[in-house]
Amino acid sequence: MLSDQARWVDWEAEKVTSHFHVDPTLGLNEKEVEARLKEVGPNQLVEGEKTSYLSVFIAQFKDFMVWVLLVATIISGLLGEYTDAIAIIAIVIINAILGFVQEVRAERSLSALKKLSAPTARVLREGQWTRVDASRLVPGDIISLESGDRIPADLRFLKAENLYIEESALTGESVPVQKISAKLSKADVPLGDRKNMGYMGTMVVRGTGTGIVVSTGMATEMGRIAHLIESTEEMETPLQHRLEQLGKVLVIVALMLTALVVVTGILHGHDGYKMFLAGVSLAVAAIPEGLPAIVTIALALGVQRMIKKRAIVRKLPSVETLGCATVICSDKTGTLTQNKMTVTHIWTDNHVVQVSGRGYQPEGQFLHENKELNLSTTPSLRRLLEIAVLCNNAQLICKKAKGGLLRRKQEDWGIDGDPTEGALLVAGAKGGFSQSGMSHEWKRIKEYPFDSERKMMSVIAMNQRGKQFVFTKGAPDILLARCTQIYHQGKIMALTPTIRAEVLKKNDELARMALRNLAFAYKELTPQEASSRSSHVEQGLTFVGLAGMIDPPREEAKEAIRVCRRAGIKTVMITGDHQTTAEAIAVELGIKQPNGLTINGQDLNSIKEKEFLQKVNDIDVYARVSPEHKLKIVKALQEKGHVVAMTGDGVNDAPAIKAANIGIAMGVTGTDVSKEASSLILADDNFATIVSAVEEGRHIYDNIRKFISYLLASNVGEILVMFLAMLGGFPLPLVPIQILWVNLVTDGLPAMALGVDPAEEDTMSRPPRDSKESIFARRVGWKIVTRGLLIGLCSLAAFWITYTEYPENLVLAQTVAFATLVMSQLVYVFDCRSAGSIFSRTPFDNKPLLLAVVSSILLLLVVIYYTPLQPIFHTVPLGIREWILICVTSVLPVNIAGILDQIRPVRKLING
Repeated sequence: MLSDQARWVDWEAEKVTSHFHVDPTLGLNEKEVEARLKEVGPNQLVEGEKTSYLSVFIAQFKDFMVWVLLVATIISGLLGEYTDAIAIIAIVIINAILGFVQEVRAERSLSALKKLSAPTARVLREGQWTRVDASRLVPGDIISLESGDRIPADLRFLKAENLYIEESALTGESVPVQKISAKLSKADVPLGDRKNMGYMGTMVVRGTGTGIVVSTGMATEMGRIAHLIESTEEMETPLQHRLEQLGKVLVIVALMLTALVVVTGILHGHDGYKMFLAGVSLAVAAIPEGLPAIVTIALALGVQRMIKKRAIVRKLPSVETLGCATVICSDKTGTLTQNKMTVTHIWTDNHVVQVSGRGYQPEGQFLHENKELNLSTTPSLRRLLEIAVLCNNAQLICKKAKGGLLRRKQEDWGIDGDPTEGALLVAGAKGGFSQSGMSHEWKRIKEYPFDSERKMMSVIAMNQRGKQFVFTKGAPDILLARCTQIYHQGKIMALTPTIRAEVLKKNDELARMALRNLAFAYKELTPQEASSRSSHVEQGLTFVGLAGMIDPPREEAKEAIRVCRRAGIKTVMITGDHQTTAEAIAVELGIKQPNGLTINGQDLNSIKEKEFLQKVNDIDVYARVSPEHKLKIVKALQEKGHVVAMTGDGVNDAPAIKAANIGIAMGVTGTDVSKEASSLILADDNFATIVSAVEEGRHIYDNIRKFISYLLASNVGEILVMFLAMLGGFPLPLVPIQILWVNLVTDGLPAMALGVDPAEEDTMSRPPRDSKESIFARRVGWKIVTRGLLIGLCSLAAFWITYTEYPENLVLAQTVAFATLVMSQLVYVFDCRSAGSIFSRTPFDNKPLLLAVVSSILLLLVVIYYTPLQPIFHTVPLGIREWILICVTSVLPVNIAGILDQIRPVRKLING
């Protein structure tokens, strides 16, 4: 079944106007306009019901972990630990503000879409052309368009004179599309091939036209995209999901263990009030209320590093998501390619010349068999370049250089006009033929513009000797039919059937390389011919050659795709461009594998969902796709278990960008719509920047796992030293204030320093982690259990040895236990830096960690030896003997754990 937008393409113009009951010479009357406005509503994109900012902010507190933190705040306040209470409140508020800002930003996409609507339109009403507010357009209105106009609604063209529309934001196609008024042979054609249709938000770049409005507001193609954006739910990142699960588990386990400690202590005869305070202290210590803050800090630091690499992060959790991306769905135009049409091949004198150079920079060489050609000895090539510059309406411009006057950078050059003609100008400039230089030698007399019937453009120019010539460029097959001679090695020869067949064969070969080909011809005119019509002037021409051009791939994208493959990440090209062009670029970049499939929009429409799911892992290239197709692809990949990154720059990319696990927009060429829907913006539009972002995402997740391992093992040690003491019938080895101090100082500073730990060498050499993988996988669970258990046992052992020797001095034994717990945690922090042993990485490449450890040790010494603090923290000065015991017992956990790490059955049991 055809959509409303597609059903008009195979109708005659008269049938369309009859359907809307309008005379194309008079337009609608005001009464009919008002009636239709009441029926279909104003020509505007409608946003869904907005949630107030206050409601969005309050919603940030509807989280289980947040409520636990607030309870911990109250308990800390009751214990008199106001510093803890203030710190926790600050964490909760900061997280709420960050969530609020992210949510508000995420829903600006529809507002950005509305900016693409034209504010006014020139419309025919009651026989008079008038300019009206575009919101008052209705189906059946007749509107007029000219160069520079933004199309205000979806329309079917009734007239099109040399009309070209820039539709890349909607279709992804890099070249402006020539529009026609004739009906198409069939209705079921992709959006980019509907040459008699115009769509809201696209831009007229050349020519004039008249059309009838067929859809307005949310019924337009742009409206469909707006609806997709509004109805698409953003994916929760794997990190958010894991931390939410982790928080709930930790809170429940901590509370159960704490209750067990309290009950056990009371059963062993300890004072109920003291045990309650100890239990509450343990609860506060066991619940890692600093975890959200440290995660936020780690992500924020990663964001700062990424900004230096030209990647702008809009949503903090998305940084980590890149680390487990398994598929990158990339738009072609401007992302994998330069979005600058470039002449790469020229065929003349019966051989192919390769043209070097990138983009619009007028620097390059003409090479044949890898040898540079001398243009002074290749007259045919010179003549072709002369025609390319003279038969041209574009301009090659150089903006003010950012890098100084001595050297202009590539991005300083640009094109004003049609990209195809711009590419020809650049090729001419590479050969030394500039527009200014040619204007001194040639005076342009007349132009026969390009049109869809002739498929060629001609100009008549006069040289300094007063001779007039016609210079023509156009579609190779059409132009060749107008030629009777060929310019070969500086001589004019007869164009025989054999030579004609050779030209057409070479044109086919270049076309199979996904090149867009133009042919060039000329002839000297008699005075009578110079005043003739184009049909006479463009006959009996002398054929010169062919020029093949393409939007070339970015060189750095090739290496980026290779690195992605090494890292286990598949790159998929999704484009609105033609299949041949897309495949050629994909092969050159290394995206399309020998057994990889290519599928187009029509195939996607006909394929069944079950069959598509079976094939989706094998498809490398999607061509001629619509916004719904992009969304369908992303969702199918997600259903197959992939973590999908979607890149794009156009309006048509926005729904898929929003639906992907991480949406990536282009910062330079990207529309506001795609940027607002994205999580990450590439400031340089460079696909290679994604590789840096992926590496940073993996790096950040590794660091998050490190400090989770550190925090939880430390918390396990704190709980176990109390729990085991209660089971053994010992006195309390730690008092509540000591537990809180360890939680605030010893746990906090080193954990934050782990957040800036440098990346390990194998970061981009290992496959992506499974998005369903537990945060405790890959030895983290093993480390937490073994190190936590050993820290608790060794701290209790130090307490028991001291208490046995000095039973009358409980405070001394508690001070030893306190110092042992702190020191063993500070030793363990270095063990957290690697999946291997504590000695596999040098400690000196993380100076913040060294500083944090030294600071924690100094603070420990202060509370032990600074007299005013001793009564508060229940400490006494320690002697050499006690410090020897502390040092021995604090290094034992890591050493014993290193031995246990080699016992694989035990490790497997713990890790599951």
